[in-house]
Amino acid sequence: MKLWNDLLHLFFPRLCLLCDEPLVEGEKTLCLSCLYSLPRTHFHKRPFNPAEQLFAGKTPVTKATSYLYYEKGGMVQQLIYAIKYRGEKEAGFQMGKLAAAELYKEDFFEGIDLIIPVPLHPGRQRSRGYNQAECIARGIASVAHIPVDCRSLVRKRQTNTQTHKNVFERWTNVQDIFHVNTPQKLTGKHILLVDDVLTTGATIEACAQRINAIEGAHISILTLSIA
Repeated sequence: MKLWNDLLHLFFPRLCLLCDEPLVEGEKTLCLSCLYSLPRTHFHKRPFNPAEQLFAGKTPVTKATSYLYYEKGGMVQQLIYAIKYRGEKEAGFQMGKLAAAELYKEDFFEGIDLIIPVPLHPGRQRSRGYNQAECIARGIASVAHIPVDCRSLVRKRQTNTQTHKNVFERWTNVQDIFHVNTPQKLTGKHILLVDDVLTTGATIEACAQRINAIEGAHISILTLSIA
């Protein structure tokens, strides 16, 4: 099998998702150069960081962080686009692992009971074939050793994309679109909400409000990037 894979990579080399250079042994998804160049936020080392500030006075959050800075036209936008729209599920998984490996050293996952990826509407997930937030969450879970729950929180209404909406429009677009199927499963739990990009926080806030209404439940937030 290894010989076959070596021959396959010789004629059809695996390429870095960002720079298209061939990946060498040990590299996955990104080459070391691009991996090193990723704009990390290090928010988890900063008290009341910008990710936490987005939710201040809106909904209770134990802690929040984003792994990378997202800039229009930048490498993180290119990466997120590939994960979200080009079927690069493995890239989502690997980036989740990468983020978790750095946060794990700082005890970020201490006390967290469950990981819940922000859900897509079932129709959108069927058309896309997967939920990119779940791919990221699975990567995080592989390092943090925390179970992923994709059933308790559901999106009951499909919404228009948030991309071109202002802050108020984003907030109204996601009101009452989420539902908790099994609140008893989340009672008293510390839940980590996971998504790909944190912009205004409206979508995650809508999720958090549903979970925070459950007795004893509290949330933390981890996104792959922040715009």
